[in-house]
Amino acid sequence: MTAPALPWPTRLRNLALSAIVWVLVRALRAPGPRFAAWVGSFWARAIGPWTPIHKTALENLARSFPEKSAEERAAIARGMWDNLGRVAGEFVHLDRIWQYNMWEPAKSRIETTGVSNFVAMRVDGKPALVFTAHLGNWELPAIAAAAQGLDSAVLFRAPDNDFFAEMLFSARSQVMGNLVAASHVAVFELASVLDQGKHLGILVDQARRGGPIVQFFGRPATTNPTIARLARLYECPVHGVRVIRLPGGRFRITCTPPVELPRDATGKIDVDASMQAITSIVEGWIREHPEQWTWFYRRWRGGKRKKAG
Repeated sequence: MTAPALPWPTRLRNLALSAIVWVLVRALRAPGPRFAAWVGSFWARAIGPWTPIHKTALENLARSFPEKSAEERAAIARGMWDNLGRVAGEFVHLDRIWQYNMWEPAKSRIETTGVSNFVAMRVDGKPALVFTAHLGNWELPAIAAAAQGLDSAVLFRAPDNDFFAEMLFSARSQVMGNLVAASHVAVFELASVLDQGKHLGILVDQARRGGPIVQFFGRPATTNPTIARLARLYECPVHGVRVIRLPGGRFRITCTPPVELPRDATGKIDVDASMQAITSIVEGWIREHPEQWTWFYRRWRGGKRKKAG
């Protein structure tokens, strides 16, 4: 069954956006990643605060950090736009951004902590689940896994715009492991990844209508239970990986030890409680560097609750 054709205004808008992005990508490819990141930051900081989603970001910040002043929250929002612009500028350099030398870390673009946890995942012969968040440059965990020889796959959500979807897939497929597009049949592909003993990365900081309810910054929010359901089914290690942006165009990547997920009375991993545990870890990451998270997500929108498991 073919998808219905988009209305002509939507097609025209998508075509115009595609043309603009095509030109920008080629312009930003010429300089290095650091300059491209600066250009992206400049324009994001100039334009972002005038968009409707900036208001959403400020509302989320006010509810999440009531103890902070309006000026402090505004500064966090400006930092968010700075980070987002840099991510956009760095995207066109995904094949160049990885620069890591464990013997001379001071000369590397990337520094790491929890290296022993990365190594253990690579050599233990087991599949593993890895969660991360839209923090810093969230493309880097998958790039790091591929660069270090970790047999991996990444679950991603493709944009509705076909041009953007193809561009994202093309750029990511060059530097990441297997890419699994989110869909109603993706669960079978994800299961196949783990059956093959590979490592699966999933972003866990967005809402999921009908998903388990967790507490996130003191408020109920829905979440996607896929990672906890797979952990329950496969009983494989679950790690968290976060990326923090550092001064000078550098990054710090941290891998946690295996997370001890809560279990139910039968000894099986408790999906709802595990999603709360994972969400609490992510919240802790964000509280340390709130200016590097995407605050305009409608993370707290409602939806009917479905039983997980």
